[in-house]
Amino acid sequence: MFSCFDLQTSRMSHHTQQFVVAFLAVAFVTGSAFSNDRASDADSPAALHQRIDGLVAVRDAKTSGVATDAEYLRRLYLDLCGTIPSVETTRQFLADSRSNIEKRAELIDRLLSSPQHARRMAFHFDEMLMERRPDKHVTSDEWQQYLRQSFLVNKPLDRLFLEILAADGTDAELRPAAKFFLDRDLDVDLLTRDIGRIFLGVDLECAQCHNHPNIDDYYQQHYHGLSAFFRRSYLFKDPKTKKSVIGEKAEGVVTFTSVFTNESAKTNPRILDLPEIVDPQGTEKAYIAKPAGKVRGIPVYSRRQQLAWQMVNSANIDFRRNLANRIWSFMIGRGIIEPLDMRHAANPPSHPELLDLLASELLETKYDLRRMLRELALTETYQRSSRLESEGSPPADKEFAVGLLKPLSPEQLACAVMEATGLTRIRRASVEAALLKSDPKFGPGRIQHPLWQEDALYVATKTELAQFVQIFALPGVRPAGFESSAKQALFLMNGPLITKWLAPSGDNLIGCTQQLKDAKQVAEELYLAVFTRLPSDTEFDEIQKYLDESQNRTSALQEIAWAMLTSAEFRFNH
Repeated sequence: MFSCFDLQTSRMSHHTQQFVVAFLAVAFVTGSAFSNDRASDADSPAALHQRIDGLVAVRDAKTSGVATDAEYLRRLYLDLCGTIPSVETTRQFLADSRSNIEKRAELIDRLLSSPQHARRMAFHFDEMLMERRPDKHVTSDEWQQYLRQSFLVNKPLDRLFLEILAADGTDAELRPAAKFFLDRDLDVDLLTRDIGRIFLGVDLECAQCHNHPNIDDYYQQHYHGLSAFFRRSYLFKDPKTKKSVIGEKAEGVVTFTSVFTNESAKTNPRILDLPEIVDPQGTEKAYIAKPAGKVRGIPVYSRRQQLAWQMVNSANIDFRRNLANRIWSFMIGRGIIEPLDMRHAANPPSHPELLDLLASELLETKYDLRRMLRELALTETYQRSSRLESEGSPPADKEFAVGLLKPLSPEQLACAVMEATGLTRIRRASVEAALLKSDPKFGPGRIQHPLWQEDALYVATKTELAQFVQIFALPGVRPAGFESSAKQALFLMNGPLITKWLAPSGDNLIGCTQQLKDAKQVAEELYLAVFTRLPSDTEFDEIQKYLDESQNRTSALQEIAWAMLTSAEFRFNH
């Protein structure tokens, strides 16, 4: 449970160490060495968020106003921490009389440095990279813990992706990073498509047997050039550990023939239109360990590790643009290029200069994710209200003139419901009390440590979280929109979990509001807990009327809370 305190850099196998050390040496020379240090104020743009807003500038005057404090607080908590704030936090923020610039910047920094943010990013990158696939060789727990540890120390994103693409599963501490390859069973066609989509923003599936029939930019050589990086790799079951790892051969030529023209060609590994990577002379049969029945093949020269190296190399601008587009979509609700994995000349970015700026910023700041998220959260674009007061047709989503609605992920929905109903507070107190009772010497200092609290709360609510994921998660490619299913509706309407959480208990939402006699206080508590805002006069009158007409006050409170939790206002980030 206390592994969260071990934030040291993971140990690597000897061969992986050699590869990473070599990469770092080249990266240092080319100016892209990994570092968490921010560029000095003198070297970095004074106000990146202002430059972003300048490039997003809407062509007409039809834009929404600035989001209210309540709207911004809820939005930022959901985006950066994956849940809604507590009632106490909301009251404090709404009562803060400082300027928006000052108190919102402080809030951003606090959330980005919290352990909740690391968990949120672990969930998001898990969904992005693994797309809700079932576990095969590496468990989700191991994988998500690896991701969480990476985000706790703000590991540069290029280093994170380097580890994921270079890991072979043999090193115990880096084995989770190999999940991307291992849990796809090293299926060449599946990996070619997924690496193209997720890492480069291009879906090459229909360019396997011929040039893409509908997209002029996608060539058959792109597909097979990408597949050549790992076509020599294979799954190998270690006879000692009985675990599957990645072996590799030193030889193998990739050839392909177009079914349209019957023309044949061969290719070395290449990333899209970048130059081919030619094997060093004399390595075609050179091995550290030659593959045999019980021997994993380890070539002197690894094409698959070249993929990791070339992917994050500064020459690969497609990687940076894709990553910038995905980070923008994560915060704003829509990519500069949509769909995210269909970047081509006929589907250009809505704001080309903005995409180039964000991609350049990633390189300049050494892929510092927190810094990028901070700048995006400070933009006027991110802080726009989701309500457009002017009449007439609303602007297109690609204008980013209005705050866009984002359906909550299964993890966000689960954590938000648990926070709103008071389960989060109850579980945290229960865990702390049980621990102190079993070990009085444990001490309040460690219990109050944010990392321990977040980890303990996650363990205590993991079962309920898994139920939401099972009901609301959709395996496969990211859905284009949101449409609830009958199964999801029944879970929220009649499911025993929500019913249990809305049963009155001393410290939960219904238990607390049950003790309040004044209808105004009841309305405020409900709206702050569920919607992170105060009720309007009309909403207050409706609650007061409903309570006055109800014969059972507790049942009325449960019905009101249930209606709020299942509303569109709660189901979306806005």
